[in-house]
Amino acid sequence: METINKVTQSFLIILSSSILLTACGDSSQPAETASIESTARVASNVSAADVAVDDGIRTQVESALASAADLPGGFTVEVNEGIVLISGSMACEDCGGLRTPGNIGTVQQSLGGVVRAVPGVMRVDFDLSYPSN
Repeated sequence: METINKVTQSFLIILSSSILLTACGDSSQPAETASIESTARVASNVSAADVAVDDGIRTQVESALASAADLPGGFTVEVNEGIVLISGSMACEDCGGLRTPGNIGTVQQSLGGVVRAVPGVMRVDFDLSYPSN
């Protein structure tokens, strides 16, 4: 019974502290403005440095894809926090169709390998279209 009373007492102390801290907030701004600014800060948690890193990764991925002779061209590359999304068509008659030269793997596997080799890439996602046979 004593343990329950201590838990209840601790809960009430934490609750009253939270209420007190909320009530003592900055009253120089109207409540509506403070709420909007608070929401804006939370929604924008990607820094300019993060955007620059993602832009650098995107540039390196696009360069690596352009240099890969066994891959079709024309992919769209998007990067968000190191996660790369590759979009485009897998149609490629000059590069062996859907199989890599020697039928060792698929073009998508080769595509993923080229992208994963770029420093900073955390994950590769695909949004690819395939030609109908």
